[in-house]
Amino acid sequence: MVGVTVESRTATDSGEHTSIERALVIAAHPDDIDFSCSGTVAVWTDAGVAVTYCLVTDGDAGGFDPEVPRSSIAGIRQAEQRKAAAAAGVTDLAFLGYPDGRLTVTLELRRDLTRVVREVRPDRVVVPPPTRNLASMYGSHPDHTAAGEAALCAVYPDARNPWAHPELLDLPAHTVPEVWITGGADEAPDSARHVDITGTFDRKIAALRAHESQTAHMTDLEDMIGRWAGSQAKAAGFPHGRLVESFRALDTR
Repeated sequence: MVGVTVESRTATDSGEHTSIERALVIAAHPDDIDFSCSGTVAVWTDAGVAVTYCLVTDGDAGGFDPEVPRSSIAGIRQAEQRKAAAAAGVTDLAFLGYPDGRLTVTLELRRDLTRVVREVRPDRVVVPPPTRNLASMYGSHPDHTAAGEAALCAVYPDARNPWAHPELLDLPAHTVPEVWITGGADEAPDSARHVDITGTFDRKIAALRAHESQTAHMTDLEDMIGRWAGSQAKAAGFPHGRLVESFRALDTR
């Protein structure tokens, strides 16, 4: 396994964030990864990192077209996510099939995420924030916070403890060295990681556009995402015109 560097990352990021072999990105819904970090994923896959996506739900409560039967939504959103993943260089996806909009932190969800962690054996896991952001209701969907908390429980203590879920005894325990939480680290700048996605921004937009059931109506999508990424770059001290995705890194060795 390639060693993982976890020292503070600055605006002059030298690229150690790609010095891993495998990464696992966990999210509540199809499209969550593409809004939050698919530019970073594309940077990693370009550098040879093997990335797996784990979608806890199929997004079956999403979509805006009343003419589309509800029973078709899960399959549509799975297909959209596979197309979006391909734009970022990812072909390995796991769909857990939990109901969209009703996600809670259960032992069953922890077990299923632990199974994925032990199967993938990642050097880094990326998760959504496990706590509500009181400044942004949009950024605090309860499915997102539940997925983030359950994922952290799967990383520690479950995946590293062979006895945590007896039904998983056939899968060797695995200790994840590092977790990245999407959305930056304003309250803990020493743990911030900033990835320059200027060169992969077009692929991020292509990935988002692949989620047609969610983004077809968004005529300002590219401008909106560009403003977000530009503001992250400015806050991190990158030169004008750069685009950045920011994270909070936890040493979980």
